[in-house]
Amino acid sequence: MSDDYVIRAVRGDEWEKVKELRLVALRDPAAAVAFLETEEGALAQGDAYWQQRAAGAAEGRGARQFIAEAADGRWVGSVTVLIEAQGGADYFGEPIEQQQGHVVGVFVRPEQRGSGLVERLFDAGLEWAWSLEEPATERVRLFVHEDNPRAESFYRRYGFEASGLLIPLETGAKEREYVYVRPAGPGAGASGASGA
Repeated sequence: MSDDYVIRAVRGDEWEKVKELRLVALRDPAAAVAFLETEEGALAQGDAYWQQRAAGAAEGRGARQFIAEAADGRWVGSVTVLIEAQGGADYFGEPIEQQQGHVVGVFVRPEQRGSGLVERLFDAGLEWAWSLEEPATERVRLFVHEDNPRAESFYRRYGFEASGLLIPLETGAKEREYVYVRPAGPGAGASGASGA
């Protein structure tokens, strides 16, 4: 049951747990289509990399990593939201026309899938993105590999819509961009589909 877990942002000193969960994610059978990073690449990184990664995802406006934590302290899922600032360039070198969030690193341990945890992680990530002011985050986007229909189905059910943008990968496959536009009005929640 997803209620048995605390959803919270990582703390800067939790780099060892950030690393451990990332390695678990990169060993998942879906990792080849879910992540651009490989387990070998992650293992090659030193402690300073993981310390910086955790600190960067714990404070400031640039990024926030949310985790699902069990009562025994074990982390079972994660979602990270990066903020792409207006006027800058995105990961693909394209200009950013309005401040937007970019969801990356979506992972829930296999035994927790279908429990509602990923919805709760997305709720926390999007609520954080919407809470940023001056400038406000106008939309949140993510990219999904064309051979990852399970993830694509979840993103659509949650409320993301395909933008039509396709990004070719070096492998010859493509990733599709999905976008969630900032809800209108005060008190608008992150998702009408949460818990679906």
